[in-house]
Amino acid sequence: MYETISVETKDGIQTIFLDRPEAMNTFSEKMMEELIDAYTKAGEDDNVQIIIVTGKGRAFCAGMDLSQGDDVFTSTESFDDFRDTGGRVSLAVYRLNKPVIAAINGAAVGIGITMTLPMDIRIAAPAAKVGFVFGQRGIGPEAASGYFLPRLVGHAKALEWVYTGRIFRAEEETNSGLFQYIDADPYGRAMQLAEEIIGNTSPVSRAFSRQLFYSMLGSSHPEESHLAESKFLHWISNSADVKEGIASFKEKRKADFPMRAGELPNFFEEKKGAGV
Repeated sequence: MYETISVETKDGIQTIFLDRPEAMNTFSEKMMEELIDAYTKAGEDDNVQIIIVTGKGRAFCAGMDLSQGDDVFTSTESFDDFRDTGGRVSLAVYRLNKPVIAAINGAAVGIGITMTLPMDIRIAAPAAKVGFVFGQRGIGPEAASGYFLPRLVGHAKALEWVYTGRIFRAEEETNSGLFQYIDADPYGRAMQLAEEIIGNTSPVSRAFSRQLFYSMLGSSHPEESHLAESKFLHWISNSADVKEGIASFKEKRKADFPMRAGELPNFFEEKKGAGV
């Protein structure tokens, strides 16, 4: 169905493979379109509980496909209408109501790393080469990295990486906040974590938690979180999930939550740019 990616789903875990190994999974407009389509469908499919993104071959994504020519960054759209391709992918991830894990198996440069910033967990191979290289190409940050990167690693570290454009190995920045885990088998670790998540918590709880944490990034007072949490707890309190959660605790067994993420109402104001 896709030309630049491939998708596999098993036991509630959907893996999206960046699938241009002969080109080190470099990013193109076609890949943008296919990733947005895959994320949209995964978000609407209650059989999908966790999404893992990884690369086929030896790279995760080695950046923009520069083989397309010198005009790869140009557009025929007007100044006001243009939206960068990486940002459109990042916003598609941001809007999801399911956990997203990046299994960075190899080189992740430029858009190859910025596309992972709105994902929830990043697991990288120790020797994976990473770089925010926009300045080396004469452009600037993209994929909404101006929003995500400083929040993950801090203002100073984000600027250092962007100012220098240097390439570093993931193992060199284990304490930066960019990666939760460094693992020789990032996809295997991602699968283990996905199985743990599915086995222990409810899809609706995870969906609300993701919605809550992202919405509170711009909050100015803890009462905003308190109000959203109160609304959710009032809504969920008499649900089948809560009954199952209590019963499983009393019976000393794993819970089998019947509700799905798609049942969660939006307890927050519409996210800015949701229609972009």
